Amino acid sequence: MTAGSFPETAGRAGVPFDGKGLLDVLGVAAVVIDARGRIVLWSPQSEALFGYRADEALGRYVAQLIVDAEHREEAMRLFGEVLHGGTTWAGTFPVRLKDGTTRAVEFRNMRLTDDLGGLFALGIAADRALVERIETGLALSDRLVSQSPIGLAVLDTDLRYVLVNPALERINGVPAALHLGRRIADMLPRVDAVELEAALRTVLDTGTPLLDHPTSGRTPADPEHEHSWSVSFYRLDGPEGRVLGVAASVIDVTERHDADAEADRSRRRLALVADASARVGTTLEVDRTAAELAGVVVPELADIAAVDVLDSVLALRRPGAPEAGPELFRALAVKASGPTEALPAADPPGAVAMYGADRLVTRCVHTGLPVLVAHVAPGDLSRIARSPEAAEQLRRAGVHSYLAVPLIARGEVLGALDLKRDRNPLPFDGDDVLLATELAARAAVSIDNARWYQSVRNSAVTLQRSLLPGKPPERAGLEVAARYQPAQASSEVGGDWYDVIALPDDKTALVVGDVMGSGIDAAATMGRLRTATCAFADLDLSPAQVLRHLDRITAGLEHYIATCLFAVHDPRLGRIRIANAGHLPPVRIPAEGPAELVRLSTGVPLGVGGGTFRTARVPFRPGDVLVLYTDGLVETRHEAIDDRLAVLVGLLDKARGPLEETCDMLLQALRRPGAQDDVALLVARSTA
Repeated sequence: MTAGSFPETAGRAGVPFDGKGLLDVLGVAAVVIDARGRIVLWSPQSEALFGYRADEALGRYVAQLIVDAEHREEAMRLFGEVLHGGTTWAGTFPVRLKDGTTRAVEFRNMRLTDDLGGLFALGIAADRALVERIETGLALSDRLVSQSPIGLAVLDTDLRYVLVNPALERINGVPAALHLGRRIADMLPRVDAVELEAALRTVLDTGTPLLDHPTSGRTPADPEHEHSWSVSFYRLDGPEGRVLGVAASVIDVTERHDADAEADRSRRRLALVADASARVGTTLEVDRTAAELAGVVVPELADIAAVDVLDSVLALRRPGAPEAGPELFRALAVKASGPTEALPAADPPGAVAMYGADRLVTRCVHTGLPVLVAHVAPGDLSRIARSPEAAEQLRRAGVHSYLAVPLIARGEVLGALDLKRDRNPLPFDGDDVLLATELAARAAVSIDNARWYQSVRNSAVTLQRSLLPGKPPERAGLEVAARYQPAQASSEVGGDWYDVIALPDDKTALVVGDVMGSGIDAAATMGRLRTATCAFADLDLSPAQVLRHLDRITAGLEHYIATCLFAVHDPRLGRIRIANAGHLPPVRIPAEGPAELVRLSTGVPLGVGGGTFRTARVPFRPGDVLVLYTDGLVETRHEAIDDRLAVLVGLLDKARGPLEETCDMLLQALRRPGAQDDVALLVARSTA
């Protein structure tokens, strides 16, 4: 079947059909002439074409009726050839119409014989201009179908091919002749024929076209590669609404689809890099940073991710650059996109494992280059896993692709980011290597910063603890408990301290202070102030005098400022003398009665210079408790200090048990995760 078999094609070229057939559209006229040249038959179409009614034409000589004098001789000659020679003549001849105008008419003339042997000439005629328009439309339609770069097909109501153009022939890789009478599944077994036929059936049933419908698969034209197509379906209706079938157009959009997919992939990769910039390195904690990196790459880049660093890196020992030999790794983080046997095959966080030079992760840190195994073979698993048992777990999990990229910061290889795929069917490729390398490089800088920060912090904590007193000494008439807790998360260690100083006559000095600032310098300054405090306390000075001396010393300590509470307990008098240098007030818990803040003259911090300090006398009878603390216990960024002090007093009002339990209760109730300041806490109870 060809495009010309559907007359509606010509109608779409400019001739309206109104449900009529092709002959109706052409207005084909039939005229029968006897041997003498008289008209013996005149069809209704002849009346429409020439303008004469039947009663005006029948019995008249045709040449006199519709042929001008100048063309009659030629007309008689052609008539004689048809009638006596038995030939058929077809062509265009000028005809005079009833209104006197002349029209070019397309004729096909042939001889007829009746049962008595009489001869007649049959002329079939149509308007030449109309014929030319239809011929042009048919020719154009045929060329559009045959020369279109778009694949075109017509299927009948049973969804069998009745027409396939050359473009679709090339797309499918099957000759057009083999399509005819067959269904889509017969020709293209590697596309979703069920889905396509369901869509075609819907178009046939409803008459609603389906445009730009995406589908994909493989055809005999290119069986090794997946292609994508945009298909459109529309129903073909014949005269009187009869459904003829459905037409389909097919455009190969594989390149556009691949380009769109690559653009989408690039957008997702950029989003992943941006996400990593926001999520990785939020703290100066090595383990937290590694966990953040693993959380970013799973599941967007890998199904299983592990972050391992060289143990020598965490110990701040500069590793050499061996080209062979084992390496000791410490696992920092591991994450999977879901339950999988590959997860227990990885080293758990905190574990230390020795990997030989034959292991791929060892090669990665030795060379400082990515190691890609796009398609993992059984023999590769032994070079990926830590043990034969782990290799078997990876095999059962279906790990099929592997990638390790080095963690490099400031030219030093810190470890490796280890990636595996078991759920994602796609292998790692070159783009994945670039993305993983970029993410690893960003994370490596954060890990490097965190490990150096933790080293400095550990040094500060060590110094801080070494400068603080040990277990508070037992004093006459006094029970004491103390705690020091360094800053958490990414904040540095400060200069908070406490002290319990034995004085003559069974008196005891209780001290809590806070050097403003952080790090080793603040800790060292704290040590100097603590030493000075002990020296001045031994002179049996009043608390206010001790603070005045400390103020002068602090003013010369490189612009450091500190707050301090200095109290002296005298068990014989049943009281405590206290002076305050810019510090938060202590809390007194009477043996009988509610807890309360001790109202003191605050004074200025040590180091400001020129401040006035006053000594207050506070009752301290048997069973009374005094709580001294630094601001790290109660201060937060989002709550008012008065509210926090009220919470502290409320907690202490209920704390009537052992002092050690009171210390632990306060730290647990008031300290926030990731607290950004250290805490010194000193609790004393009068026993006499």
